[in-house]
Amino acid sequence: MKLQLALDLVNIPEAIELIKEVEASIDVVEIGTPVVINEGLRAVKEVKQAFPNLRVLADLKIMDAAGYEVQQASEAGADIVTILAAAEDMSIQGAVKEAKARGKQILVDMIGIKDIEARAKELDALGVDYICVHTGYDLQAVGQNSFDDLMTIKQVVKQAKTAIAGGIKLDTLPEVVKLNPDLIIVGGGIASQDNKAEVAAQMKQLIAQS
Repeated sequence: MKLQLALDLVNIPEAIELIKEVEASIDVVEIGTPVVINEGLRAVKEVKQAFPNLRVLADLKIMDAAGYEVQQASEAGADIVTILAAAEDMSIQGAVKEAKARGKQILVDMIGIKDIEARAKELDALGVDYICVHTGYDLQAVGQNSFDDLMTIKQVVKQAKTAIAGGIKLDTLPEVVKLNPDLIIVGGGIASQDNKAEVAAQMKQLIAQS
């Protein structure tokens, strides 16, 4: 299991300072969609240059023109690029093809998908690298999570790795760890804490002990 830090509500200088605090405890740093909207792919480039030993995920949530967008993100330094599970299969195939040609990976975000099991099987067959269950901000606000969805996809995928995102905090992490996803994505559970380094280190320790 790997730990990914999701940066959603920061600019580039703030992002770099935050990453410095927790670098020792994380495996992947995510340039979240709001950061990409505010700063563009320059954010991916600058973070990768500042932290060459960390894997960088560009959360583009691609829906169309997938090959081109994966190309642009890859050139900016992204190691992993996200596409929405709701995208057309042809778009997902284009993303996978471009990523493989560049030695990169594709993470598919299942946000908004109703038939998790059926779509996970289709995505697995399309050759994506990660399938991520994701509880968005709006559903987190009413107490929902993706734990059951993670169990569902783990039962059906044969090739893809699994990931989970959405509202994960230190007190809920043990429950997530029991489900054994390949990638655990944490945003505010680290970024909004007073002692970010300590919380990230505790999370990393919990994952390592599993």
